[in-house]
Amino acid sequence: MMHGNMSSIFELFSLQNQTAVIIGGTGELCGTIAEGFAMAGAEVVLVGRDPAKAERRLDAIHSAGGEGYFLPADAGNRADLQLLLDQVLERSGGCQILVNGAGVNSPTPFLEISDEEFDRILNINLKAVFQACQIFGGYFLNHKIPASIINVGSMSGLTPLSRVFTYSLSKAAVHNLSKNLAREWATAGIRVNTLVPGFFPAEQNRKVLTEDRVRQIMGHTPAGRFGKADELIGAALLLAANGAASFVTGHEMVVDGGYSAMTI
Repeated sequence: MMHGNMSSIFELFSLQNQTAVIIGGTGELCGTIAEGFAMAGAEVVLVGRDPAKAERRLDAIHSAGGEGYFLPADAGNRADLQLLLDQVLERSGGCQILVNGAGVNSPTPFLEISDEEFDRILNINLKAVFQACQIFGGYFLNHKIPASIINVGSMSGLTPLSRVFTYSLSKAAVHNLSKNLAREWATAGIRVNTLVPGFFPAEQNRKVLTEDRVRQIMGHTPAGRFGKADELIGAALLLAANGAASFVTGHEMVVDGGYSAMTI
């Protein structure tokens, strides 16, 4: 049994002297996770396409005493992701944490989903994750860096949800990829896990949250409410922290108010 004091417990969850690249960090959920990581001592790199949103988030991070900066990138573009890694290494000297959280959604009925819509959703939700894992994973492997990769999954990646066909299949593939990479890279000290939010109102799902849909979700969520963005911080911090989660890899960390425990 390990004995220690309060400071050693805090050290388990500390991200001090680490740089966390958060793809999708200009969004609501990943931006909040970025704030949590900054509070834990990490330098956070917000990656996205909206400098104004990044600026607002960075203001909150800096005013709380945290460190971070914004880099623009199209998550679905390999050249952008390679440039992103190069810029992070040049500016921060290294990287130990990658969060893949960019995502898009659509409520289009199945028979009306166009090839263009299918490709757009798969490109951001799956291919971008695949490419970022290749580029950053290669860097972690080549430099023998014990690292944490957190891919943001979905309840629809565990069990299919109606009305979001392409989104569901893209997230199911992300869950599969995460487990595959966890198995592949475990002996190199690279942990790959999936953070699985339940129902959290965010930009990508507001268009599908009709009154009827909300009623169905609430009826299936024992907590009886939506999640709040800051309720993802603890789970994400655990997955990121090599001290606390050094033996946690290939895991699906569900934060859903009991949704996945509900049957009838």
